[in-house]
Amino acid sequence: MKKTIAIAFLFILSACHQKVTIQDISKLNGYWEIEKVTFFDGAKKPYTYNESFDYFQIKGNKGFRKKVMPQLNGRFFVNNQFEKIEITFENGIAYINYKTPYAKWKEEIETLTSDKLVVINLAKAEYHYKKSAPINILGDGKTAK
Repeated sequence: MKKTIAIAFLFILSACHQKVTIQDISKLNGYWEIEKVTFFDGAKKPYTYNESFDYFQIKGNKGFRKKVMPQLNGRFFVNNQFEKIEITFENGIAYINYKTPYAKWKEEIETLTSDKLVVINLAKAEYHYKKSAPINILGDGKTAK
């Protein structure tokens, strides 16, 4: 009986999980701030303050990811470092494939909405992000870019 209940619970849980589609990929564009990491063993690491955000720019299924650092005036400090990325689908699952001159790796896109992103790396750690935007706390009236 316990096995039947467990299987039914897992079926309901998986049915509630919405698959990421090719139409969702454009939602990846923009600035993402990490909120927490949940590790394979269940341990969690919250992020209350972030020195850097991830900036994604995708056209079609290719693009790049950069680490950017928010500044007090609402702008971002950007360097020339980036990772080329390609979005692929395997057995109905969306992946971000990263490539630098030094390494290649991929992460599963578990959740992608206009304001939430969850990716799972090869070590089964879940990275939870929220969509972010420039914030101008100087009050100088200038629009952030």
